[in-house]
Amino acid sequence: QKGPKDTFEKKGNLIEATFFHENGEVAQKGFYTLSNKLHGEWISFDSNGNKTAIANYNKGMKVGTWKFFNGNEIKEVEYSDERIAKVSTYEIKDVQVVSNR
Repeated sequence: QKGPKDTFEKKGNLIEATFFHENGEVAQKGFYTLSNKLHGEWISFDSNGNKTAIANYNKGMKVGTWKFFNGNEIKEVEYSDERIAKVSTYEIKDVQVVSNR
């Protein structure tokens, strides 16, 4: 692997993991339990550093609302009992900020 090596750091009862793309940008970061199960929030990035997904786990099980980012679109996937309960898609509109200076 070129670029930085993936890192694993014990923090309390969890292991914080950071994985890298070959160009050095962070690919994914999140936590594992000591029994090697994904836990808490995991964030994924493309090779340009743009956020592509936010996922949530509870001791290896998919939980809560996951978000997937694709251009001007955000897809939210809600999990219940490790099954997809609801999918919502939103479009990000351009926002203009006006200053009265």
